[in-house]
This record gives sequence, structure tokens and C-alpha cells, in this order.
Amino acid sequence: MTPQNAWGDAQDERIPLGHLSSVTAGPSGSLLEHLHEGPDGVPVIAPPDITEHFTVDARRVRRVPSSQAERLARFTLRAGDLVVVRQGTLGRLALIRSEHTGWFYSSSCLRVRPHHDVVLPAYLAAYLTHPPVRRDLLSQALPGTVPSLNSTMLKQLPVAVVPLERQQAVVEALADIDEQVRIQREMAARLEALRPSVFDEMTNRRSHQ
Repeated sequence: MTPQNAWGDAQDERIPLGHLSSVTAGPSGSLLEHLHEGPDGVPVIAPPDITEHFTVDARRVRRVPSSQAERLARFTLRAGDLVVVRQGTLGRLALIRSEHTGWFYSSSCLRVRPHHDVVLPAYLAAYLTHPPVRRDLLSQALPGTVPSLNSTMLKQLPVAVVPLERQQAVVEALADIDEQVRIQREMAARLEALRPSVFDEMTNRRSHQ
């Protein structure tokens, strides 16, 4: 299945991602040679910091000294950007929130900055992680010891573009599903935690009868 029949219908317009957004590869390793794990400096998002839920786990993010931030200005992130892993866990991405504005991203990632007048960031994130679309993209990865994607490949990816109102409806429907999944996971975790105490209580009660 290709993106052409994996999303939407025959009336949806399919436009290369490069026409819907700007795609910028991360800085070279030489620009990030002074990364450190201390509390000072500007955070740099790397593949290990990107979760399977489109979010950034900042607990172990490394930083670049503030004195070197100016030369990395073109790699600054802002709310609504997507950071896509291009080496490692290919296809994983994060939707950047306002709290990550001003951060940078590593050389193992690509920044996708959607044109908001034609595509919503959350819709684009959902589209790029839609399983058939993701499989099609990964099938084009450059072979090697570490398979990789590049900005040219990502720019050429066709995206099913529907009206903004319909994009918003898709985003809201998926958000509702995600919320239900979160609730069910929390419930399952509470029940799992309760199981040992129920076992202890019931076995101890019987031993005292």
C-alpha cells in the first residue's frame, strides 16, 4: 500500500512534502562537538529524546554552551515544527511544543516546518506516522550500516492534503482516541499494582481462619 491509497480518498490532493513545508537537515557534528549533560546551555534534541508518542523526553537531553548558540541559529526550533529522526529509529518524530521553542536538534534529525496555511502540524505528524506511509518512506531509506533518510527523500514524499477543517477534524478524532488509550493504560497500571495486595490480603485472611 502506498501513501496514495493509504490516506483519504481519490478527491484528496497529494502534494510533495517539500511544497508544504521547509525541510532542514540538522547541523554537522563539528557544530555540536561541545555537547554536555549539565544544566546550563541550550538543549539539543537527539533521537533518544523522541518518544513513540510524538513528544520530547527532556530528562536526559544534552546541551550546547550558550556561547555557541548564535552559530546554530538556523537550526532553532519553534512550536509547530516536527523533528524527524533520519538515522537510528527511522521515522520517529516529535511535534515541538511551545516549551521547546529556541531549542536545537541534532545531526541525526531533520526539521520539518509546515506552512500552516495549508497543513496543520498535528495533521502532518499523524500522516507521517500513519503505518502505510511510514513503511513507504522507510522502504526508500539509504542502505548502509545505519540506514538513513535525507532531506531530499523527505521533500519528495507525497502527502494527502485535505481542507484545513477536515485536517482539524482528523486531529481532534485522533486526540480523543489517544486520551482513551491513556485512560485505559492508567487503569491497567492501577489494576496491575493492586493485584499483589489483593493476593496478600486473601492469602493472609485464609491463613488466620
